[in-house]
Amino acid sequence: MTQVGEGHETSADEAGPVMTFGAPTVGEILAERYQLEEHVNNDSAGRQVWRGIDVILRRPVAVVLRHPGGDSATEMLQAAVDASRVIHPNLVGVYDAIDEGQRAYVVREWVDGEALRELVGRDGPLEPGRATAIAHSLADALTAVHATGMVHGNIHPGSVLIGDDGRVVLADARADSADSTESDVRSVGGVLYYALTGHWPHAEISPSTVPDATRDGNGSLTTPRQVRAGVPAYLDDLTMDLLDKRVASPEAEALTAELSRLNAADEDYDDVGPLRFAQGASSEPVRSTNKIVLGIAALAVIAIIGLVFGIQAINSSGGDPAPSTNDTTTAQQDGTTGGSDGGTATGTDDANNPAPKKIPLTADMVRIVDPPKGDREDAPEAKNVVDDDKDSVWRTPGFDDGPKFYNKPGMGLLINLGSPRTLSDVRVETAVPGVAMDIRTGPNDPGDSSTGDDKIAKTFTKLGDGETEKTDGTNSIFNVFDPAQKYQYILVWVTELPQDNDGKYRLEVSKVEVYGN
Repeated sequence: MTQVGEGHETSADEAGPVMTFGAPTVGEILAERYQLEEHVNNDSAGRQVWRGIDVILRRPVAVVLRHPGGDSATEMLQAAVDASRVIHPNLVGVYDAIDEGQRAYVVREWVDGEALRELVGRDGPLEPGRATAIAHSLADALTAVHATGMVHGNIHPGSVLIGDDGRVVLADARADSADSTESDVRSVGGVLYYALTGHWPHAEISPSTVPDATRDGNGSLTTPRQVRAGVPAYLDDLTMDLLDKRVASPEAEALTAELSRLNAADEDYDDVGPLRFAQGASSEPVRSTNKIVLGIAALAVIAIIGLVFGIQAINSSGGDPAPSTNDTTTAQQDGTTGGSDGGTATGTDDANNPAPKKIPLTADMVRIVDPPKGDREDAPEAKNVVDDDKDSVWRTPGFDDGPKFYNKPGMGLLINLGSPRTLSDVRVETAVPGVAMDIRTGPNDPGDSSTGDDKIAKTFTKLGDGETEKTDGTNSIFNVFDPAQKYQYILVWVTELPQDNDGKYRLEVSKVEVYGN
């Protein structure tokens, strides 16, 4: 059991253990009751953590010692006394708090397992379902703590213990005047973020030796869904709202109920509905103004679209039966069915197999992948393939020495759909035929850098059977996706360039579209 590294971490904590004089020894019995068995380590505050035995009750205990005792140990001892008054299965049990003057120590429950920090540091980010269950246990424990009028004040990956039996235990309460019930609740959001990403949000919660969260160019926190694939949008929103001080924080009891509802959803968060944080007597969810405005705007757009389609259906039917949705020949001739620019609808449109739709792509969802990365003049042109303007294109420099790249396996366009989606096909429009091109996928975007692009080239896998072939025309449709799988990162990968009318080998792409649900 790694019962170490618990609690607040500062640069001062890295200086080493506080206890340097009168250090205890193996076999020593404290207070005529607690026999020290093994020095486990030193916690983040420099206190020694020992595994011991209560020789009277014959049970294992954890003993946390510091030197000196007296006034300097008052905060530690008082926090232990306060914590001992709250009994909850997700709170570590505190058995004793003793000040001997020269040293002071707290005796608490020994938990067989490891800290969340060690678990994620070794195995990587957790699955959303497990992260949710851990956060639910913490919120439930805080509900009990806050009900007594106390604050925990020390919720951190090092103070969250994961027992070998699966039990989640919050240890090492250490509140000071700067802590509050709100900071406790927001720290649960920090633990969620850490469990989902392996990073701790320093600015939003507290400094730590755990790696800081990834941030954009403005220093803003990136969402868990931007860091890794597979995080449900609902859980992503919940985590970010807890970390955002502009969004009202729920009470611990309300957060517990919300996380319990997510647990009951069995990792399928599509139908759980809006957040149900209740503040005081109000039953309305507390959300940011921007999200409410966006929600109202979305409903208005849906209503307008429904009205327009209803009028079109009435005007075009003339009392005759509606044409079949499978009549794709008429759609191709008229350009009246399917996506924009006269794209055709494919598949059926029934409840179980909805027709694939064009997925909206924006400039921030695409970028050029070019290992090894150089100073590409055409890098800003990636956005031109998704702007629905046929006159704007992504055009590479021209080469004279043949269609293949001499210093790399290929290059391409990376598309981040924002979340895993069920896909039907990818459609690419080029200026001339003869492009050796395929579709690939991978788990994430390791970053817009030489190292990141090289990793994409090596790790993204080709979809579909057979060798990469040159395109016969200028409009290519890649039906290579498994309907049972979901995809977030799609790479349009080019291994050979076509020759244009000037005799140069270059790629010119005017449009890339992704269809799915």
